[in-house]
Amino acid sequence: MEVIPAIDIRGGRCVRLVQGDYDRETVFADDPAAAARRWRDAGAKRLHVVDLDGAREGRPVNVESVERIVAAVDVPVQLGGGLRTLEVVERYLGAGVDRVVVGTAAVKDEAALATMLERFPGRVLVGVDARDGVVVTDGWTDGSGIAMGEFVPRLAELGVERIVYTDTVQDGTLTEPNFAALASIMSSGPRMRVIYAGGVSKVEHLRRLAAAGAEGAIIGRALYTGDIDVAEALAVGREVAQG
Repeated sequence: MEVIPAIDIRGGRCVRLVQGDYDRETVFADDPAAAARRWRDAGAKRLHVVDLDGAREGRPVNVESVERIVAAVDVPVQLGGGLRTLEVVERYLGAGVDRVVVGTAAVKDEAALATMLERFPGRVLVGVDARDGVVVTDGWTDGSGIAMGEFVPRLAELGVERIVYTDTVQDGTLTEPNFAALASIMSSGPRMRVIYAGGVSKVEHLRRLAAAGAEGAIIGRALYTGDIDVAEALAVGREVAQG
């Protein structure tokens, strides 16, 4: 299972929010590129970067910080936050981002999502962000009214091969993942690859997520606070991948 450190950017700095609440922010690094190098040097094979300002404003905001991360490390970077149009997706992929995570646009513009999937096969993931089983959008500030159990099968029908599922209630809380929600996704019809995020705070959680079928796990706050040792997490990821 792939263990992916998270780098969330707000105002040009590396931060973590609690449950996506922009008023509950902790700054962990003034330089996101330095954080990227830290996780790369520790052995991470992929990084998950989110432009938090972009997610809320619906357009790229921390472009310079993203570009500096891509230039600073030689591992693949997947990026989410404010990627609402084909032009923006194309620009970031052309600038060296390996994969993009499209959230709000996937909910509000299925035609645009279909075009992205066709133009960039294997490089467009959908971010399924949910609160109490309902998909949320616009930096988690708006409820879509769409049940997760309805949304995920719809994505499969559109040809989405991989999603990043984030439980927004658990995210940043250092509690535990929503294993029940993951199980529901894995049994909801056509199978797709699932990367889980939200509440991962112990290495044992990685084993349980892998057993439930997750392809990967994104870890944020727990790495920055030291609740999870990155080297141990990466070792567990390799261990469960090898069976």
